[in-house]
Amino acid sequence: MLAAAGRRSLRARMEEVMGEFPSRPRGPLDVQITKRSQTESYEIRHINYLSEPGDRVPAILLIPQRQNGRAALCLHQTTKVGKAEPAGLAGNPDLRYAAELAERGFVSLSPDYPNFGEYTFDPYAHGYASATMKGLWNHSRAVDVLEATPGVSRRRIGCIGHSLGGHNTLFLAAFDHRIRAMVTSCGFTAFARYYGGDLKGWSHKGYMPRIAERYGARPDRMPFDFPELIASLAPRPLFVNAPLRDANFDVEGVRECIAQANKRYRGDRLQARYPDAAHSFPSEVRSEAYGFLERWL
Repeated sequence: MLAAAGRRSLRARMEEVMGEFPSRPRGPLDVQITKRSQTESYEIRHINYLSEPGDRVPAILLIPQRQNGRAALCLHQTTKVGKAEPAGLAGNPDLRYAAELAERGFVSLSPDYPNFGEYTFDPYAHGYASATMKGLWNHSRAVDVLEATPGVSRRRIGCIGHSLGGHNTLFLAAFDHRIRAMVTSCGFTAFARYYGGDLKGWSHKGYMPRIAERYGARPDRMPFDFPELIASLAPRPLFVNAPLRDANFDVEGVRECIAQANKRYRGDRLQARYPDAAHSFPSEVRSEAYGFLERWL
């Protein structure tokens, strides 16, 4: 694995792009339940929690009837319905990974990313340099919520996400080591492989404006890249879904990242699957990913 100094250097360079990860004290979560319902295998709780003074994050918490101590933070893709999709209440049924994990005994929590689902928040008006960093702070507070949930083992918390949620899973793990295992689906490629090296898609206000403002949306000027980020997560277990026909995240750039990270990982803690699919999370790969989380948590 990377030395501690190397990981600190990487996080500092990520902060140059995203803004600083907040160092403020973590105040009360003051979790509020706004609605409850029940399926055959788990309870659905619509909640909100206090991320910081004056800001409540809407989320959906799924509590299995038969818990096994495991928990998963489930981050949604770019979709208007936000958290409802992984919770299986709206959107693409192939992305209901929070619900499918709850059916396997995981406590699962799906929060809204800023300005998706039910959550409206202007990160820039509140001193953040990016929506990405505000999202990461909210996600880290979501880990606090999971830790405070009865039946959850603090050493058995993982994170899973597709697309937007896929790279935020990696970003969060870099800043919050309570994430013990990760699944990223269609979430990254080496920056030079992203639309031929044009990073404008990363630099709008929903992500990291500094990518354009400071670095000209050019990979060769970026302070960090995904190959070193993936490598920095070792030895924590990581499962990657990278479809061959993903138009967003070029699979050859993913293979480059995995090849570099394999120099740091040992055994089978790093696994990648390359299904013949587009920007999707096929059922057979999801099943493997869930088994991976069960094994390592």
